[in-house]
Amino acid sequence: MDTLTRAPRSPDLPTVCRSCEARHGGVCSALTAAQLMELSKHSSRRTIYAGNEFIGQGESVSSYSNILKGVVKLSKVMADGRQQIVGLQFAPDFMGRPFFEQSRMAAEAATDTEICVFPRRAIERLMAETPELEHLLHSQALEELEDARDWMLTLGRKTAQEKVASFLSLIASHGDPEAGDRSVFELPLSRADIADFLGLTIETVSRQMTKLRKEGIIQIENNRHVTVPDLARLAAAAGND
Repeated sequence: MDTLTRAPRSPDLPTVCRSCEARHGGVCSALTAAQLMELSKHSSRRTIYAGNEFIGQGESVSSYSNILKGVVKLSKVMADGRQQIVGLQFAPDFMGRPFFEQSRMAAEAATDTEICVFPRRAIERLMAETPELEHLLHSQALEELEDARDWMLTLGRKTAQEKVASFLSLIASHGDPEAGDRSVFELPLSRADIADFLGLTIETVSRQMTKLRKEGIIQIENNRHVTVPDLARLAAAAGND
């Protein structure tokens, strides 16, 4: 099995790593049991409740983290205070840009979120020692670049319904992989945040949600609980290939 996608099943793994749901897909999947043992001595787990910012734009970078559970909202703030949501991150994404002195954006917990925090120096030392780790982080950065290009297409060319369906498809794609063609999830963003993310008004987002519901593409309960009976129909509504 590729070491980039699966961590070693060694009895020498730290106890906290054995029970970690993100270790098979996060940065830890590229490390040996000995390296994980050493890193665990310096790591710590944190819970950030929804709505709390835990990385500020322009802050000095002293640590990186793995998302273990939850959804993180990334934002950029202009000099006059205007703000734009520029991305979402999910478990087991790695948060931070190695070798950057300052954070280029702000990170806020969109839902109650659990992260594993690593000192910056420890990660950068491991990158120098472990080509697999450097390759994994490079691959994630390239994937995020491709995602950003896809999102430029969504914002620049898609209709309002396609934009809302694309957002729902994005959230659904990070659901339970064993759910098959069906997905059930809680919306991680408010209607206002979804509108900000998509460049739409709140009213337009609500209208398109209602339209998708009436067409049977999604089901909504309590304004946040979404069921997608057929992911292929949602993808078609999003204009995805």
